[in-house]
Amino acid sequence: MRLTLQMFISHGRVARKMGLGPESRINMLRNILTGLVRHERIETTTARADEVRFYAEKLIDYAKKGDTDHKAMKMASFWLTEKDLVPKLFKVLAPRFETQPKGYTRMARLPNRENLDRAKMAVLEYKGNPFPPLYPVKKDNELTLINQLLKGYRDEKAQQLAAKV
Repeated sequence: MRLTLQMFISHGRVARKMGLGPESRINMLRNILTGLVRHERIETTTARADEVRFYAEKLIDYAKKGDTDHKAMKMASFWLTEKDLVPKLFKVLAPRFETQPKGYTRMARLPNRENLDRAKMAVLEYKGNPFPPLYPVKKDNELTLINQLLKGYRDEKAQQLAAKV
């Protein structure tokens, strides 16, 4: 038996193999992307979230062109399986990211799934959604060493400037 590195050699395969075939893969990505647009935050496996992230960002790029653009409407109607979400894409999500050039999604890892497969899980969300943040906001603590040193440095500088004037 010969050991090979087939998992590292792609031979032209660019996309992950998910589902039963290419059509199944596209349908799964469309359903996940529709859920992401509807709820703005979804929990799925890490591989699926990583794969859908590219399409979610491209969909926002197309939506920023406006609902009068023919290609943007065509892409939105293809990728969103629920057609009532097309106005949300153009009227809610696109204006939210109008000033942002890229990086519309955030992915956070979760603990592995508890059932038999122990799959790596992740949360994929659009930035600026109305939900509580995934990561707690870091508060500046004045009692840390670096903050105490900076405070002393600022006080010394203020005293030096006051002595010069």
